[in-house]
Amino acid sequence: DGMNVLFIVVDDLRPVLGCYGDKLVKSPNIDQLASQSMVFSNAYAQQAVCAPSRVSFLTGRRPDTTRLYDFYSYWRVHAGNYSTMPQYFKENGYVTLSVGKVFHPGVSSNYSDDYPYSWSMPPFHPSAEKYENDKTCRGKDGKLYANLVCPVDVTEMPEGTLPDIQSTEEAIRLLNIMKTNRQKFFLAVGYHKPHIPLRYPQEFLKLYPLENITLAPDPWVPEKLPSVAYNPWMDIRQRDDVEALNVSFPYGPLPDDFQRQIRQSYYAAVSYLDVQIGLLLNALDNVGLSNNTIVVFTADHGWSLGEHGEWAKYSNFDVATRVPLMFYVPGRTTSPVSQGARVFPYLNPFSHIGGSAPQGQSKKVVELVSLFPTLAELAGLQVPPACPETSFGVVLCTEGTSIVRYFNASEEKVEEGKEACDDTDRCFNEGPVAFSQYPRPADTPQWNSDKPKLKDIRIMGYSMRTIDCRYTVWVQFDPNNFSASFEDVHAGELYVMETDPNQDYNIYNSTSHGW
Repeated sequence: DGMNVLFIVVDDLRPVLGCYGDKLVKSPNIDQLASQSMVFSNAYAQQAVCAPSRVSFLTGRRPDTTRLYDFYSYWRVHAGNYSTMPQYFKENGYVTLSVGKVFHPGVSSNYSDDYPYSWSMPPFHPSAEKYENDKTCRGKDGKLYANLVCPVDVTEMPEGTLPDIQSTEEAIRLLNIMKTNRQKFFLAVGYHKPHIPLRYPQEFLKLYPLENITLAPDPWVPEKLPSVAYNPWMDIRQRDDVEALNVSFPYGPLPDDFQRQIRQSYYAAVSYLDVQIGLLLNALDNVGLSNNTIVVFTADHGWSLGEHGEWAKYSNFDVATRVPLMFYVPGRTTSPVSQGARVFPYLNPFSHIGGSAPQGQSKKVVELVSLFPTLAELAGLQVPPACPETSFGVVLCTEGTSIVRYFNASEEKVEEGKEACDDTDRCFNEGPVAFSQYPRPADTPQWNSDKPKLKDIRIMGYSMRTIDCRYTVWVQFDPNNFSASFEDVHAGELYVMETDPNQDYNIYNSTSHGW
């Protein structure tokens, strides 16, 4: 009775995928999933950093409700005893399983990935994870370093493997067990790459000759970017290979050739990830469960690859907040799948040629906070109620809304011949909005601007993305009572997508936006 759920979440993956129109990347297995799925091309995270984003979409509450903007508090203790998406499935008779990085480990998930609330058995973490930041990258001099760019010979790695390889193996093992158990399951699989360090099997570099790699289309810091909006990419600077470049703080650009190497390794890491997804989905076929398992594929946030002179996440730009999001629902996004049919044959990125278009695509603006109600609806469970305005005492509710209503809707044609209006009037037409936010400790970039601890937050950048615009205000914030003062605006940003798709020309100060 009911569908199983395979929930795949990737760390730091922006939509550089063939199914999202990227011409360079080799991602045949994710593209194949997309060809059987409903794909959302305008999906956004609620905060562009791991723990806050994950706690937000796993509880269905926004960061202002989880009160997690850093890594150092557990929502059940510090905000409210909110039910999570896996917990809800568990309470509805599912076996819930976690493999790899699903919750962010540490305080923010009670050092247990929220077990036993969320999971039927203790979550699995790959044993090779503990070497992630060790000196395992061989430099030109033959010595080992803790580099950002880190293609490796897997046989030389500690334990002879990498974390994501181990996670795939464990997920496949669990699928085989669930097949024999015949119990409904919710299996969450969290992949590390392309999170830094960009450590992946070196053969994937062959897919991306350096001469094919370009710089970002806008590798400069925009002239009208408020300094509070800029993230100084401290975690990148601390890697051995970047530190050796002696780049000035906070804006100093990385050398062009090194920018290309980072971009090349990011793409290589995505193809390595694609292989893991391919093996996992092929195993779903092998155990005969592709006909009754919903597959969700998404990421916790994006990652800047040199756009606006920025690297990493930690901002409100689309490159940091936009994520891939797709849902495979047998019989709904595809015609009914017969038992034992091959839906996901493994595709080798080194030999596979040709792409596959998404089964269905929606340009509607959607948010990750909507995952919980959406998955509940797709699985035939009662959709959790919408949260009241203040919901700290409410155990089960959601601040997102189910997006299943967009699955069948063909894209409405934009009405022609609207009366001429100011460019920016269109920004705030009726239509869905995605909200993101990012905290800062100060108006100018400093050592902790990327990841300020709660007590150091002084400014919150609240950002809204409509189909036409991105609008952000950076306002005074008091961490003692979690209050934002919208009367005290430190800076603002407004980008009109039609004329400025890369968000390089801030027109906030040249428009009348008194609303």
